[in-house]
Amino acid sequence: MKRILTIQDISCVGKCSITVALPIISAMGIETAIIPTAVLSTHTMFQNFTVKDLEDQIVPITNHWIEQKIDFKAIYTGYLATADQIDVIKDVFKKFKTDDNLIIVDPVMADNGKLYPAFDEAFAAKMATLCSEADIILPNITEASFMTGMEYKEEYDEAYIKEMLQKLSKLGAKISVLTGVGFKPGKTGAYAYDSEKEEYFYYENDRIDASFHGTGDIFASAFTGAMMNGLSYKEALPIAADYTARCIQRNLDDPDGVCFYGVNFEQELPYLLKRIGK
Repeated sequence: MKRILTIQDISCVGKCSITVALPIISAMGIETAIIPTAVLSTHTMFQNFTVKDLEDQIVPITNHWIEQKIDFKAIYTGYLATADQIDVIKDVFKKFKTDDNLIIVDPVMADNGKLYPAFDEAFAAKMATLCSEADIILPNITEASFMTGMEYKEEYDEAYIKEMLQKLSKLGAKISVLTGVGFKPGKTGAYAYDSEKEEYFYYENDRIDASFHGTGDIFASAFTGAMMNGLSYKEALPIAADYTARCIQRNLDDPDGVCFYGVNFEQELPYLLKRIGK
């Protein structure tokens, strides 16, 4: 069985980060090790949440793994709480990167043209240096605009997206994927660029007019799990996009669904497994 490592926070209640990544990737048949960067009582959409920074545990954990000769077929990072943690995670990459494994970075820090309240432009610049050490990066348009210095636009054309992907590729990742890209009303998707092959790839599906917390984590986790099942990025992107859309629709159909809490990804796992041939 393949083993991957995911590095992000644990929100004890609320569906995001490790509490999404661990069940999704494990269900896809991949052993999923974790490094929690922080523990929160709930995710940050709740009021008065508690948080404990776990940065001081990362080095002892990874040193123990090295002693035990533990390795990983991929390292996948999500939400990182501080700029200092980014430097620590770079060291984790150095310890466990091989010629045969993948580093996948989801630079979670912004959306809808704005950085999240805990972050500033210095954090975005530091996150760009983490992306430079990845094989695949998965930013949305807002995150990409902060890392590349391009103006954020809500209305754009394909030339704008291709220019942004070109600038992302200059950070160093082989494959850059922009999420939340749509050129037509009622459509959204993911636009990718393979810098080695100088090849673009776009997949779109129907846009669901609703916003739910944690859907980016669902997309990144399903994408990572599909890649670890031997699929190419061109095969993994549609699966991750369609699965995320179905999870959102599942919540819209649930009379008890709450947008800030997270989506019912668990109920759509059979669909996800069918898509990867499980």
